[in-house]
This record gives sequence, structure tokens and C-alpha cells, in this order.
Amino acid sequence: MIPLKRHANIALFYFVLVGLLGLFLRLFFVTPLGANFRYVVHAHSHIALLGWVYLGLTTLIYRLYFRNNHKSKVYRRIFVFTNITVVGMLVTFPFTGYAVLSIIFSTLFLISSYFFAGFVFKNIPHHFKSNASYRCIRAAIIYLVVSSIGPWAIGAVMATLGNTSIWYHLSIYFYLHFQYNAWFVLALIGFLFYIMEVKGIQVPQDKFRRFFRIFNLGLILSLFLSALWTDPPVMVYLLGGAGALLQAWAMALLISMLRPSWQLLKTAVRPFPRKLLVLAFWLLIGKVVMQIFNAIPFFATLAYHYPDLVIGYLHWIFLGVVSISLLAYLHHFRLIRLPAWPFWIYLCGFALSEILIFYRGIALWLGWPFPMEHPRLLLGMSALMPLTIYFVFIYNYVHPPADPKKGDSEFLLAPLGQEDTTQRKA
Repeated sequence: MIPLKRHANIALFYFVLVGLLGLFLRLFFVTPLGANFRYVVHAHSHIALLGWVYLGLTTLIYRLYFRNNHKSKVYRRIFVFTNITVVGMLVTFPFTGYAVLSIIFSTLFLISSYFFAGFVFKNIPHHFKSNASYRCIRAAIIYLVVSSIGPWAIGAVMATLGNTSIWYHLSIYFYLHFQYNAWFVLALIGFLFYIMEVKGIQVPQDKFRRFFRIFNLGLILSLFLSALWTDPPVMVYLLGGAGALLQAWAMALLISMLRPSWQLLKTAVRPFPRKLLVLAFWLLIGKVVMQIFNAIPFFATLAYHYPDLVIGYLHWIFLGVVSISLLAYLHHFRLIRLPAWPFWIYLCGFALSEILIFYRGIALWLGWPFPMEHPRLLLGMSALMPLTIYFVFIYNYVHPPADPKKGDSEFLLAPLGQEDTTQRKA
């Protein structure tokens, strides 16, 4: 049996490290430090995406689809190999930046993600393949693999054009786009559909197909938003704007799918994680709105000249949409315990730090004053997040969640394509 609760706690530990690295970065603006700021940024971003989020998502995917799979040894080896690469990046990036050892560990991580993708595609039980949840998960993993084109391209660009080339930055943005907007978001939506399917809540196939097509088309076209800082032709603005609008349309379709089943969903998801998922969904809507604004040349130029706006946007997605959703799902499926009061402290830290980050960007743009103590205020507000996640980590280490009772429907891995017909009618 795979110790998935331990795996979830390992992901939480990486989240703690991400927060501590973030605080260390804040300290650069408060006091001189004998470290390389850019090197620490590399470590911070890699552990955030590849430690906390990646391991959280893959642990959930295994929990939902492969818990009783006889290939558990294969998954265990992939998990161990992945952690070796993440730890390798953690101990090399802060001291060397992009150098031989850090590049080796980054490359090995990409290979481990291919192993995981192959494991899922090869071993997924046949009865899941036509379900809306797995179609989202499968697409998310495909985009995970597609995103890796970016890191591979970075090496080629650095060897030929150097890290000052626009293609170097475009390679990074390609990677981040398919990570943030595809792999993360589609996987999280897939988990919601899974809950609906297991609970016997019907997912309208015609609406789902429309949502799925529009979401993916919008996702591909919105990639052009990542190139607007290069002052491209008007067509690039139009394509990026069309992608942002299509993603907004997809969100509207998702809401129309969920609305008729809302009362059933309220009983399918436990109260506290349900509140978290609702909050994360509203933050997701906010992300889509910001994407639409970014398609307008004025705002695209604004974001380029004032990096705080971009940092605030990325934190909005990572600390808000993705991390809150992940915590909710890990709690719902009893892989972690998430007491309510630490989360609300986390939320306060997230909200206040976002206000301070966005305010700085807007203040620099409009010439507004901002307090001289702004860096210290931001450091203090940001500290609330790793402190609360550390508490949650220790709490789960000492008091792991109880195993589900026999018969709990959210844990039944029965063939979802063959649910009881009376339950489906209900």
C-alpha cells in the first residue's frame, strides 16, 4: 500500500520551504544579504511548481485512480526519483543558479514527469477513460508534457542566442503558461468532476464537450498573451484577446454545468473544503478577468513596465487559485487534516500581501506615495503563510487524518461508467 498521507505531507513540507524562500527574497529589500537574489528566485519558483504543486496533484491523481492498482511499486519508484530531483534543485539553485548540477536535476525532473505521464496513460482503468474527470486529467498531463518544451528550448537558446534574447524569455513564458493555465487548472477541474461522478451527479456530456473544446482552444490562443511585451503585430493581440475571451466563455459554461447540481454538490463536498473551493473558483474568475485586460495593449505595456503587477498576478494564481484548491482537495479526500483557523490566517496573509504587491505596482504607475515601511510590511504579511502551513505540516505529522470508513462514497473507486442506475437518476 502506498503511504499517500505521507506523500501529501511531503508536498506540504515543500510548500513550507517555498514560503521560507519567499520570505528570504523579501529580506533582500529590508537588509543586505550575502546571497544571489536571482539564484534564490530560481530555487523558489522550481520548488513551488515542482515540489508543492506537482507532488500535490500527482498524489491526488494516484489516490483517485490507482489506489488499488497492482503497479504501486512503479509509482513508488517514480515518486522517490522525483523527490531526488526536487531536493537536488533545492540544494543547487540557491548557490549556483543555472549551472551544471542544477540543470542536470531539472532535466531529470522532466524525465520523471514523463515517467509519471506514461504510468497514468498505460495503467488507467478502462472504465475511467470516457469520464469527464479523466478527460480533464489526461489533457492536464498532456499539457504538463507540452510545457516541458520550454525548458528544453531554454538550453538551446542559451547556447546559441544567450539569455538576453527574447526567445529565452518566450521559452520561460511558454513553460509557465502551460503549467499555470493548463496542467494546474485542468487537473483541479478534473478533481471536481470526479467528486460529481462518484456521488452520482450527472455531468451533461453535451455541455462538457462544449466546455472542453472552448477551454482548450482558448488555452492555446491565450499563449499569445505571453508575447505582448515584445510589441508584436496587431494579429498577436487579437489572437491573445480571443483566447482570453474564450477562456471566459469556458468558465461561464462550467458555471452553467455546476449550477443545476449545486444542491447535490453541497452534500457531496464537506463544508470546509467546499468553502475553500468556492473561494478558489472566484479567484479563478478574477484570473480570467485579468487575462482579458492583459489583451489590451495599454495594460500589456503597463504589466511589462511594472513587474509588481505580474508578480501579484502569478501569486494570485499560485497562492490563491492553485494552493487553496489543493489544500481543499487534500483535506476532502482525507490525505491531510486542515484545521479552519490556520487557513484563515493563511488567507489573511495572502490577501494582505497581494494588496501590498498590487498597490506598489499601481503606486509606481500613478505616482502615488507608498510607505517607507512597505518592504517590512510585505515581509510581515507574507510570513503569515509559511507559519500557518508549517503548523498544518506539523499537525498532520503528529495527527494524520483518519482512514475513511468503509463505504464512504467519495473513496469508492468503482467503475464510474457503470454506476447504479437508480443513483444516476437521482
